[in-house]
Amino acid sequence: MNKMLVSVFDNETQAYEGLKALKDLHAYGDITLYAAAVISKDDNGQLQLDSAADKGSIGTTTGLLAGSLIGLFGGPVGLAVGAATGTIAGLIFDASTDDINTKFLDEVSSALSNGKTAVIAEIDETWTVPIDTKMEAINGIVFRRLKYEVVDDQLTRESAAIAAEFEALKEELKEAREEDKVKINAAIAKLKSKAQALNEQAQRKMNDTKSEFDAKINAMQEQLKGAKERRKDKIEKRMDVVQGEYNARTKKLKQAVQLVGEAFSTKENTRKPEMNSVF
Repeated sequence: MNKMLVSVFDNETQAYEGLKALKDLHAYGDITLYAAAVISKDDNGQLQLDSAADKGSIGTTTGLLAGSLIGLFGGPVGLAVGAATGTIAGLIFDASTDDINTKFLDEVSSALSNGKTAVIAEIDETWTVPIDTKMEAINGIVFRRLKYEVVDDQLTRESAAIAAEFEALKEELKEAREEDKVKINAAIAKLKSKAQALNEQAQRKMNDTKSEFDAKINAMQEQLKGAKERRKDKIEKRMDVVQGEYNARTKKLKQAVQLVGEAFSTKENTRKPEMNSVF
């Protein structure tokens, strides 16, 4: 499954051993490593990027990845998440202020105390033992977070809420006095703008999800080239999981668009609404 991984170490030497271990596991086919970086917190509590900002295998620069995480882990959790969402969403995981994400950030921030160093990475793994065993051997504390858990569901919930509110306003409009119709029509216009913004957000996510899926499959196909049969089987199983995750995400995002599309389509327009419009 696609995850954000953070492993915290007592010093820089251990952290780079941890980074090498991730690269070795990738070479062996036990995991797929898409991007990684090393960050550290100095004695004054300031975070900095230690590793070179090269490109990960899905085209993500580790410098941008780590820079976003420095923002996430460097300050008050609520402020950090709010400020970093636009930069990091779709890059390593969908940041939000839900309880699960807040707990994850709190745990990592607490472990990454002054003087310590961490490896951050985006990976796919089918089981946790290979990484846990390697990191435990060099005194690393491992934290994981599924990359997608909240935002797609939230878009679907918001779409359903918009559709329900629109239906309620249409019913009110039928029985409203003339002096109230102006306000109701204004509310409908505002709701349409909100629906259009949500539609555009879902479209962007569908496009980004497709691009990322293609890049991940290409990365795994590269892994397959030099892998032996036993390793090939593991990689192919991960490819199946990535395909399933992509299908599930796309289904949710299309559902979000369809909900508002059906709500705002007119009775005269019985054609199924296009995926790029809510009207």
